[in-house]
Amino acid sequence: MREFSLPALYEVPADGNLTDIVRRNAAQHPDVAVIARKVGGTWQDVTATAFLAEVHAAAKGLIASGVQPGDRVGLMSRTRYEWTLLDFAIWCAGAVTVPVYETSSPEQVQWILSDSGATAVVVELDSHTAAVESVRESLPALKHVWQIEAGGVEELGRLGKDVSDEVVEERSSQAKADDPATIVYTSGTTGRPKGCVLTHRSFFAECGNVVERLRPLFRTGECSVLLFLPLAHVFGRLVQIAPMMAPIKLGTVPDIKNLTDELAAFRPTLILGVPRVFEKVYNSARAKAQADGKGAIFDKAADTAIAYSKALELPAGPPLKLRIKHKVFDRLVYSKLRAVLGGKGEYAISGGAPLGERLGHFFRGIGFTVLEGYGLTESCAATAFNPWDRQKIGTVGQPLPGSVVRIADDGEVLLHGEHLFKEYWNNPVATAEALADGWFHTGDIGTLDEDGYLRITGRKKEIIVTAGGKNVAPAVIEDRIRAHALVAECMVVGDGRPFVGALVTIDEEFLGRWASDHGKPAGSTAASLHGDADLQAAIQSAIDDGNAAVSKAESVRKFRILSAQFTEDSGHLTPSLKLKRNVVAKDYAGEIEAIYAK
Repeated sequence: MREFSLPALYEVPADGNLTDIVRRNAAQHPDVAVIARKVGGTWQDVTATAFLAEVHAAAKGLIASGVQPGDRVGLMSRTRYEWTLLDFAIWCAGAVTVPVYETSSPEQVQWILSDSGATAVVVELDSHTAAVESVRESLPALKHVWQIEAGGVEELGRLGKDVSDEVVEERSSQAKADDPATIVYTSGTTGRPKGCVLTHRSFFAECGNVVERLRPLFRTGECSVLLFLPLAHVFGRLVQIAPMMAPIKLGTVPDIKNLTDELAAFRPTLILGVPRVFEKVYNSARAKAQADGKGAIFDKAADTAIAYSKALELPAGPPLKLRIKHKVFDRLVYSKLRAVLGGKGEYAISGGAPLGERLGHFFRGIGFTVLEGYGLTESCAATAFNPWDRQKIGTVGQPLPGSVVRIADDGEVLLHGEHLFKEYWNNPVATAEALADGWFHTGDIGTLDEDGYLRITGRKKEIIVTAGGKNVAPAVIEDRIRAHALVAECMVVGDGRPFVGALVTIDEEFLGRWASDHGKPAGSTAASLHGDADLQAAIQSAIDDGNAAVSKAESVRKFRILSAQFTEDSGHLTPSLKLKRNVVAKDYAGEIEAIYAK
């Protein structure tokens, strides 16, 4: 199939904007908890009425400080209650939010704030303030810097005490559906980040249709979401705005170091995350079972869960013997895994990278279905996702209702719909190229099946052509290899080479446990275990698993284990954890050459 679409389930209000959501919630659900905040280590609910009042108080401060309609206001913070509060306050002041990753360097901060022409910025920590101040001389438009941890939100409240409710209402209603709501800068894997202008229409079309298509997951007064993704990423914004539209309760967590404890305390009914989160849950549970001498039981339980999930797709469903085994393991293993995820949830939505069929079947088999989706910054997050009632594991689902997915002659995925971005800020050439012929050219390669379910098989610019002329899409095998507990990152190489190779980095969290189990010295590192036969064998097993997903010509023949990590600080990963392939290839040219040395 070359093209597929679904009718819209939600009509975008022509004269509305995203501030309508918080006003509507306060009017229709005044006492419903629409968000929760952590106070003194305890979750406290905030009703729709209380949240609107706090949003308006902050908006008044912005207005009193001279923020004008259409002004860009930067927001640099970890995921926390105040991020959501300020996002809506900026919109209520008639302004446009410009997210900045809290891990951004001063150079990146300078580029985003200068390119967007931000007149104000709210930061979270002293280090963020220092980063802004270090480049402030090159930001002539920037007039105000507020810091959350230094009482910035309270200061905005004091500044706005003389601004009337009528002024806020008038400002709130100025923006229309096609006006910019935010400028989200892309990851910058191949150059300087581009600012994607997403309108109020983009978010309404995106979140409204997601909520309606997944309505059983968004029941007001019953469901809740715990947000731990960075809000500077468009997927994080989806997770913020969709619950508000429903409305259901939203909780926010600044990092995932203590995610298990936060899940247990908040007990969300729905989780939205990236594959690495679900990989960690699986790998941690398996490692703990092995440490407790129950590794064999866990592996049997995992195999049973996968078999059970696959059998759900058979006309007769799982056979009796499999159902009995599944019930036993549910009591022994699966119920404990669901408890790790909070104990109340049955569904999760995964995006940002491929989840992999094995993990997809595993989680569905334990009674916690992960619905995989696909999207980009330019598509305002999800442009396709699996419906709750018609999941096809291994695909990223059907198009967002109201949108169209087309496969071009060269296999590129093209998109059309109200959710798409308006333009790249200050970059008409890139805009014209990306939106040629009225379709957004994603740069991704994919296929559509007979039911309109999309599979992503790679990136056009990342296709490797070996010396033998074989086209290789790295994502397929890399994702399989990276699923191994010991693997942090994997980058396939081989362009113009006689065969495919790979660079592999080691997951430091699991290396200590693995080293202890295999009699290696305490404190072992990837560097100290360079050339270790057991470590080589373990990574070879990950390579073998990846190779099972591709043809022999596409398989990895040789690999190199690197001593260092690919990180954002090292310059090898973007803030959204995408590989900067050209940087890795340059910095590790010697390691790549070693793969092909005779």
